[in-house]
Amino acid sequence: MLTTICLLVLAAASVVAALAASSWWWTAAAPLLLLFLTALHDVMQRRHSLLRNYPVLGHLRFALEAVRPEIQQYFIERNFDGRPFDRDTRSLVYERAKGTDSEEPFGSERDLYAAGSEYLAPSMAPRPMPTRLPRVRVGGPDCTQPYDMALLNISAMSFGSLSSAAIRALNTGAHLGGFAHDTGEGGLSDHHLRPGGDLVWEIGTGYFGCRTDDGGFDEEQFARKAAHPHVKAILLKISQGAKPGVGGVLPGAKVNEEIARVRGVPQGRTVLSPPYHRVYSTPRELVRFLARMRELADGKPIGFKLCVGSRREFLAVCRAALEENAAPDFIVVDGAEGGTGAAPLEFADTVGLPLGEGLMTVHNALVGTGLRDRVRVGAAGKVATGGDLVKRLLQGADYTNAARATMFALGCIQAQRCHTNTCPVGVATQSRRRARALDVGDKAQRVRRYQEATVRSALEIMAAMGVDDPHGLRPHMLLQRIDPHTVRSYTELHEWLSPGQLLASPPESWAADWSAADPDRFTH
Repeated sequence: MLTTICLLVLAAASVVAALAASSWWWTAAAPLLLLFLTALHDVMQRRHSLLRNYPVLGHLRFALEAVRPEIQQYFIERNFDGRPFDRDTRSLVYERAKGTDSEEPFGSERDLYAAGSEYLAPSMAPRPMPTRLPRVRVGGPDCTQPYDMALLNISAMSFGSLSSAAIRALNTGAHLGGFAHDTGEGGLSDHHLRPGGDLVWEIGTGYFGCRTDDGGFDEEQFARKAAHPHVKAILLKISQGAKPGVGGVLPGAKVNEEIARVRGVPQGRTVLSPPYHRVYSTPRELVRFLARMRELADGKPIGFKLCVGSRREFLAVCRAALEENAAPDFIVVDGAEGGTGAAPLEFADTVGLPLGEGLMTVHNALVGTGLRDRVRVGAAGKVATGGDLVKRLLQGADYTNAARATMFALGCIQAQRCHTNTCPVGVATQSRRRARALDVGDKAQRVRRYQEATVRSALEIMAAMGVDDPHGLRPHMLLQRIDPHTVRSYTELHEWLSPGQLLASPPESWAADWSAADPDRFTH
């Protein structure tokens, strides 16, 4: 340390002497003086041991660390092994959004013999691809205003998390393409309503947009906004895939006048979203509250969204629905691989079931309790391609939602800076300077083209499988490689309940959970 300081002092003295000889030495001296001051700061500071031992040079390590993700994405990772979405998938979405070719020459780059690989089974008697795009009727017997949902829709992304330009582009694309746009839990903004697209109004634990002064649920506000003609369905968010069971914090610095008005919170004050709902504490109370929401919404479809954890808890909701003779019109299953603007790493990596397991759990529970015919199931979590869509339908979904894929269609480059307000393409930011780079008209057309091309790709895959309607898909059509020599179908790998089986004679693997499912208590 003493030696380093002495060298720095000697260097400084040399610079001073040179400057005294001629002012022209400033050209060389200025950078050296800057390095000297940096080195002096590094030696004297106590926060970073690396910089104390390696002044100036230690900053190179931090610089390389800062650009590591970009180096990894652009120069190192292969086309098929990037995360969360690989380059092949991103390129496919970009090409479909732009309306260009998305064909791949020379064969697959993936190792089709790797354990865990999944395959869709083609038929020796393919069907003609249907000319009309299928729709899914959402609305049970208690619903008086059912809605016909597209096979692929825009998943939840709030205004505040996304820029106003991004929200307008998404909703305009939904309007042009005739599919639904989930508002996210950040409230029902003018940017959602103005373009005219069909909306699924999502309400979270903060009840933004229908919130009392003390953070409770305001029935009057809810009824008034639910009556808007663009609101086609309402979704109560119980949990989301990337961070199930975690609340949210919106810093006061981000709560500007517009966001405060949309969310119904004080401007400039930090807003907390609790991890739990005030409106229910038991499965029975949840079912009753959903029925009350449907009543307040004048019969529009009402559903809830969750990342599945305990099968027993979900069965308790099914049991409550049977006893109350009231069920949700739809349920959206969010997989643990789903995305978010920000989440604790431990939650994103370790909490909640992935989408496939969650879907099969919900589908089988509804089938086994005789509720499946009145409840539609949506799938959200890393849906990007036609193949993804078909797999989710085979695993139990009626339709799918995509968030990050539609962000790609808007121009997202997977910079993974969503939580920093520095999104380089103006999608996930509240910076007006950055958001102005996003042209709403152009990006809306990209969203429309991407959705249409992906649904048509799914229908083309189904036709190759000998199916001309999603209802014709069966679990045996999806295969999984177990080891280099063994392939099994989903019919063989997973248990599939028959209608009403849990009520009549529960299989041994479900009996304990069904017996312990309590409609008046959430318990593992």
